[in-house]
This record gives sequence, structure tokens and C-alpha cells, in this order.
Amino acid sequence: MNRRQLMLTAGALGLVGTPALAAGADPDAARDAWFYALPLIEMATTRARVLKTPGAAINRLNHGRVLSDHTFRAVTTPNNDTLYSIAFLDLSQGPATLTVPATGARYWSAAVMDMFTNNNAVLGLRTVGGEGGTFTLVGPGQAARGPNPVRIATPHAWLLIRTLVADAADLPAAHKVQDGFVLTAPKAAAPPAYAARDADPAAYFAAARQLLAAEPAPASDLRILRRTSAFLGAGPFDADQAKAGADRAQLITKFALGRQSFVQGWAYPRANLGDYGQDYIYRAIVALAGLGALPVAEAMYMKAAGDNGAGLFTGDGLYRLSLPAQLPLDGFWSLAMYEATADGQYFFTDNPLNRYAIGDRTAGLKREADGSLNLWIGRADPGGERSANWLPAPKAGPFALYLRTYLPKPELLDGRFRFKAVEKV
Repeated sequence: MNRRQLMLTAGALGLVGTPALAAGADPDAARDAWFYALPLIEMATTRARVLKTPGAAINRLNHGRVLSDHTFRAVTTPNNDTLYSIAFLDLSQGPATLTVPATGARYWSAAVMDMFTNNNAVLGLRTVGGEGGTFTLVGPGQAARGPNPVRIATPHAWLLIRTLVADAADLPAAHKVQDGFVLTAPKAAAPPAYAARDADPAAYFAAARQLLAAEPAPASDLRILRRTSAFLGAGPFDADQAKAGADRAQLITKFALGRQSFVQGWAYPRANLGDYGQDYIYRAIVALAGLGALPVAEAMYMKAAGDNGAGLFTGDGLYRLSLPAQLPLDGFWSLAMYEATADGQYFFTDNPLNRYAIGDRTAGLKREADGSLNLWIGRADPGGERSANWLPAPKAGPFALYLRTYLPKPELLDGRFRFKAVEKV
């Protein structure tokens, strides 16, 4: 693939433009089939990983009782602000019922994602309020016989509930709120195992076909499914073409992860984050690097450009992020530190403070006279008053910084407000 082709593909990611997926040679069809199927593969892989945890089962809501730390590796780019309550759903035997407690002013959200990673609904403080309620999660083709029906596009789905925690002393109260979330659903069998992203192309496409049989695609995807039918449809496929297409897709993925579009030092999410329509490549990239992302109306995730403008920091020195006294939010914010893996995923890193993020609820932060904040980022303690505002980086290796802003106001959503870049001191 030459540089012009890579730039055209970058355009599909919103980097230089937005051309349609290329039609033509079989390797292109195999490439696009790989991208199309990746969210299904990642969802199935994550489901299998989650279901291995003690007490987990299909249609059972499991409450995480502690904030994520460096040992949590089930989902890439976790947050350290909210407790997670997770259930993978099988709605093929009938609807499920989700009871939501009264939460008051505490932030909460219950995202229901189909197996293509689209947020079919985000129930939460923004959309529902803090009074609680009962909701009926309805699969395709089912009658909505229950209160407040929520339509899910695929028979299987992921319910991901986030409950905000102010600090360690707030955990008991947060647990009480979690206990009020109750899921009832018909008994369902455990799903079969599927090949993962790193499987050989023959196994990958075989798994993709199985998943598409279990999770029928929407009619609006018919065009790409016809184009890629040699790999995602029935019948044998050419193994060499499958490998060539998978190789090209993985090359594009690496290129895209290293060539995001940054504005004043930050990569801002696209407007269709979390509900992708026909933006299949963007959907695939997010499934790899930020599975379970919320729509921008609920939260905006910004990634810092890093040392070379490609999203990673490698230096051993000290960095600074300056934030104004007031941010354009109706919710909360946090700056999270992640160690980067070779395959483009991100996890919290072990550190002497057990501090994985700094946010508006972090105790003891030192503000400037005008109320602004200087956050200090580095592998070593900066010392003095700066220590209070230190976000520890990994002892070695590349790292990434993500800034989360929940319930953004219009000026952040439309770009009138921009954050300052992380600068090396």
C-alpha cells in the first residue's frame, strides 16, 4: 500500500477527508470485511473474558465494587472515576427488565450497546434524571410488553452501567446505589467461543460469519455486505486473499492509531462516536482502542498528542497540563494515565501513589491564585508543592494521556472551547 492509499484510508478516519470505502480488488473486499467484523469480534472476545470472572453469567448484572486499577485488564482504557456494573445480555428468549434506583444528583449512566458497538440507548442522569425507573430491554422482532421499552438492534447486547464515586469515603454510598440496579431476564445458555482478533484470517472470517448469523446486520449495511460477501457470506473463500486483506487492514489500523488528527495538542472525538452508522473503519478503530465508548453528548474523550504528535509520550522528563478554573461541563472531568501495549490498547500503570487519574474530585490539589490548575505528569515525583498535582507515568515505556469530560456543554461539543496542549517543562 503506497502513501497515497494510506492517506485516503486516513481520510476515512476523519484525518484528511471522508472518501467511501474502496471497491474493486478482492484484497480490498477482504480488508473491508476485516474492519466490518472487528467490533463483533472484540465484543465477543470481551464477553468471553468477562464471563470467566467469578459469579459472571449471561443476563446477570455483576457489580464492580472497587475502582479500576492497574490489575484491571478486561476492557481497554478503563476509567478510574466510576464503578462499573456489567451484564452481557441474551434477549433471544425474551425482553429483560432493568430497574434503576433513585440516584439524586449523583452521575450515573446505563449504556446498552448492540454487538456492533453502537449505543442503542444511554439511560442516565442526562436523559432520565435521578428519580429512577423501570425499563424494558427489547430485542429485535419482540413485542414491547413492559414499561419504558428500549429497542436493541441485535439479539445479544452489552449493558454497561457507570456510577460516579467522589472518593474512598463515598464508596459505601456508591455501593448502595449500585445495589439498586436490578436486572431480570430469561435464563439463557452461555455463548459459544469465537476466534479473536489475532487468529489466522481463516479462523477470523469463520468467526465473523458465525457472529453475523447470531447478530443479523441492519438493512442499511446491505451494500458493504454484498461487497464483502466472499468473506462474510456463505461458501469458501480464497485464503491468500483473506490473508492479504487482513494484513492490509492491520497495517491501516496501526497507521490510523499513530496518525490521529490533533487540534492544539488533543485528538477530539468525532460527532458519531458511539453510534457509527456506516463509518465502519472508525467503528473498528474505537472497538480496538476504546471499546464501550459513550456518545459525545454523554462524554468526550480527548487523547493528548504526545511527544511526536502521534498520541504517545516516551520522555523521562516532566510534563504539564494547565486547566482553567472552570471547564464547560455539567458533569465531571479526569485526566487518566495509561501504559500503551504493542497492539494499541491502554491500561492503567502501577505507581507509588496508586493514582491512576487526576480529576475534579481528587483531594488536596493545589490551585493557582486565579483558580486554575497545573497538573504535573512524569515518571518521577516532581517534589515540593507539585507533588500534590502529580500524575505518575510508567517507570519505563510509552504512555498515553486521556482527558475525560462528562456531560460537556455546547462550547466544548462544537469546538469553541479548546484545551491547552500538554507541554514538556
